[in-house]
Parts: sequence; C-alpha cells; structure tokens
Amino acid sequence: MAKAFSGIQPTGEIHLGNYIGALRNWRPDEGSYYCVVDLHSMTMPWDPDEMRRNTRATAAHLLALGLGEPSRVFVQSQVPEHAELSWILTCLGRMGELGRMTQFKSKGRGRQDVSVGLFAYPLLMAADILLYRVHEVPVGEDQKQHIELTRDLALRFNSRFGPVFTVPEPRISEVGARVLSLRNPTEKMSKSDPDPNSKILLTDPDDVIRKKIMTAVTDSGREVYYDPEQKPGIANLLEIASTLSGVSVEEIATVYRDKGYGAFKGGVADIVIAAVHPLRERVLELLGNPSEIDQALESGREHAHAEAKPLLDAVKQAVGLLVP
Repeated sequence: MAKAFSGIQPTGEIHLGNYIGALRNWRPDEGSYYCVVDLHSMTMPWDPDEMRRNTRATAAHLLALGLGEPSRVFVQSQVPEHAELSWILTCLGRMGELGRMTQFKSKGRGRQDVSVGLFAYPLLMAADILLYRVHEVPVGEDQKQHIELTRDLALRFNSRFGPVFTVPEPRISEVGARVLSLRNPTEKMSKSDPDPNSKILLTDPDDVIRKKIMTAVTDSGREVYYDPEQKPGIANLLEIASTLSGVSVEEIATVYRDKGYGAFKGGVADIVIAAVHPLRERVLELLGNPSEIDQALESGREHAHAEAKPLLDAVKQAVGLLVP
C-alpha cells in the first residue's frame, strides 16, 4: 500500500460531504498519517476555547473512523516541523501561483482586512504533505489545486537542491467526490452554510438525518434517474446512496425509477443512517473518554515527529542551513 497523508481543520462539525468526499478514502495503512490541522484554522478569526474543544472533537471523528492504528492521528501544531518547513517553502513559493488559488480568490482577494495566512496557507499545506514522503493524498475535488501546487513546489525544490521530496499524487473518488447541499443542489455541501438542513453531520441522530433527506430539495418530477444537469437534487442523492452502499447509481435508479420521490428518499435515508449510526456512537463514546483521545494523539505526535525531523534536517542540509 502507498503511504498517504491528509488533514482536516478542527471545525467540530464534520458533515457527510467531508466523509464521502475525503474521509471515507482515508485508509488506516502502515506509515500513513492523518492530521488535525489546527494551524490552518488560524487563517480566519478564531476563539481559543472553541479551538481546543473542536480539535479534540475532530480527532475523535478520525479515531472513530479507525485511523489511529496502524496509521497515525496527530495534531499539526504539536509537531513544529510543519511550521518550520512551511517557512522554507514560503521562500520558494511565488506570489502569482498563490494568487491563483481558488479559495483565496473567493475569500480574500481585494480585501485589506484578511490575514497574510489566508494567502500563504497553501504553503503550510504543502509542508504538511511533503514532511512524510507520502505517495498519495486522499482529498476532495476542491483540494486538487492545492495538491498541484504541492507537486510544483516539490519538483522545484528537487530540481534546485537535489531529490529530497517525494512528489505526491492526489487520490480523488470518481463518485461522490463533490457532495452537494441538500437545500441548494447546485452548491457544495458546506459547514459554513447557515441552513442546518443543508448538511448531514456525522453526529446527527437517525431521526434528524431522515428528516433532512426527506425534505431535500429535488424538482417537480416523479421519475428517478441520473441527470446532474436537469435533476441535480436527485443526482446528488443517487451519488450519496451509491457511494455509501456500494451499489451503482444505475442500479439504485432502476429500483426506484417509478416509485416516486418519497420512496426514493426513504431508501436513501436508510442507507445514510446505516453508514453514519456506528460512527456517531463511537464519536460520542470517545468524547466521553477524553483521555483515550489524548493518548492516541500523543502516540501519533511521537511517530509524526520521528519521521518529520529527519526529512526537515535533510531539507536544511540541502538549502545550506546549519543542522545542529
């Protein structure tokens, strides 16, 4: 198995789009690392107490997915090599390529009150990945541009200073890579959407999940078939059901083609509940036992530091810094 690395910000709320688009593809392989990227959360205003709570809650979700062994789960800020390598990459990055990043253009371009971190954080993301010599980065479709920048930086560094970095590849699921809002199926499911019915949280009770799916926006028709252009709401629900059940979109559409939207949505709700219920129970169990979370994070930190430090030392040596 190829080594992998990926990270998620500690928002405290992980929704079905995060799970299907990325987390579901995170495999607990030996030598792989999964990180709560708390430093990335500081690019926008934050509350310190909320940051601490959300970091532990996000770690609980990753551990509930079984990512603690034999892979490792850790907190980004507890491994200082991330920030140190980020500065070295900042000195190699270019204003033009950072200015083209879609997320900066949507959140910060033209504003004078945004932090420098919002502009430069793709370099920290690149450092996160390159520290562990991983071959794959399982991400959602919206993060592909950041992986391309990471590859460019690795190739640029290796060309100038020698073959230090492994050049990673993105791993993106073909189906379900971009889960859409249940209330506006032309937009991505997002934690920032103020409408709670737009997203399914992995901590939502079964009855709440069912209600959100049954009231999901579709169209005025009755026949169930896959057409993202004409029937985006139905297509979104079909992709969700297919991804979670392992049954093809075509097979699910055939089963419900003439049964109406009510029966179809009920079937989708059954599939989602079956997938989310055990994860929710494990997350709640972990949150009730924070020492278990902390022990897992400490183990992950030790392993991450042991692997990151030699790589950073090699980078320092290559660029001409004195290594103690």
